[in-house]
Amino acid sequence: MDEEAALRGPGDQRRRGRGAGREAEARAAAVEAKQDAAAAFYDMDQAQKYLDGRVTVLTDLDQAAGAAARRDLDRLNGSADAASIGYIDVVDAHDLDSADRSVPEYDAARRAFLAVGGRLRKITGDLDHFAERLAPQMARLETALDRLPPRLAAAREAVAAADAAIAAAQKAGMDASEPEAELAKAKEGLTVLGSQGLGGLGLSGAMDKADEVARIAAGAREAAEELPLLGEKVRNSLASVRTRVDVVAGRVEPVRQAMKKLLVGYSQACWQDLKGAPEAIDGGVTRARERLNEASALLSRNEWKQAQQALTAARTELNAADRRAGQVTGRVTELDAVRTDPAAPAEAARFVVRDAQKLAIAQPGGPAPRHARVLDGLVERLEAAPKRLTGAHPDYWAYLQELEAIKTAAGDVVARIRAERATGG
Repeated sequence: MDEEAALRGPGDQRRRGRGAGREAEARAAAVEAKQDAAAAFYDMDQAQKYLDGRVTVLTDLDQAAGAAARRDLDRLNGSADAASIGYIDVVDAHDLDSADRSVPEYDAARRAFLAVGGRLRKITGDLDHFAERLAPQMARLETALDRLPPRLAAAREAVAAADAAIAAAQKAGMDASEPEAELAKAKEGLTVLGSQGLGGLGLSGAMDKADEVARIAAGAREAAEELPLLGEKVRNSLASVRTRVDVVAGRVEPVRQAMKKLLVGYSQACWQDLKGAPEAIDGGVTRARERLNEASALLSRNEWKQAQQALTAARTELNAADRRAGQVTGRVTELDAVRTDPAAPAEAARFVVRDAQKLAIAQPGGPAPRHARVLDGLVERLEAAPKRLTGAHPDYWAYLQELEAIKTAAGDVVARIRAERATGG
């Protein structure tokens, strides 16, 4: 024992020991509070990282829901960041490793660490509650996510099958440019699906895109597989259209004879709109033959799509020529019939008008004035129609057209009455 210690005596040494003990206790309590705060800080940081990952997944699966969740998480992260700064400030302000700290300083450090630890735990609790609220939605989406891989697999298989079918068609010398273009669209869709985050489509959009890819690829495959069948179909069609060309060509002479009959037996008004029909039909047949020759040349080069288009053009020409021929021969038939019995078409029109009158009269309260006026006008036109058949060369065609117009107008009245009855008007 040194001289100074001897001078202080035993009492002073006891007091000094008690002071050292209180400092040790205060420091231990402060250290424990610091450790608790550090654990709270770690827990909050882990909760933030977990939620950030979950919200990222949610955004991939459902962009709208993910955006809303991200906004909520950003608000919580703002509070967490502020608490983190507060925690670091407390750590910097209270160096518990320093040997010259007093009991009040240790107590102040303990209270500061307890306060910041409580704040950190509060925010961690808020983050945990947010995770709990998010969990059911995530569970539903992740369950739905199980349905995506089979659809992606089906899309890839459809693309592979289309690729094989197109390759086989090209190897056989066929023009597969159209199905190949469709397959390119399907492959582009697969690329989108293969990008990060479901291609930015969300779960529902990704499943729809996978279905679309499979559908487009299936169409491309079917088109490629049909190319050989199309060739056979076009060959058969070519033979069929050639036969029809001969049939329509055979109508040219009967049409010429019918036109001569119209010119000799009827007024100009009865046939003027048909003038030049034989030449038009002959020209249509010539153009159809040209298209057939073009189709035959395309077939020899296995260009079946283009050959089919040429055949369609040939059919269009033949249809127009056929209709023109029918107009001429039909006109002769109609005019001969009305010249033989002019009253027959008038009686047919009168029958239609009478039916319309009966329907109008049967309405509650009798015929509506607007309908009665129209029907009365049609009766007057019926009475006046025979006056068109005057002179040495009556205009039978105008007579027939007038009677058809009367029948059409009567039919319109019937349609309006029935519509009004259906709507209660």
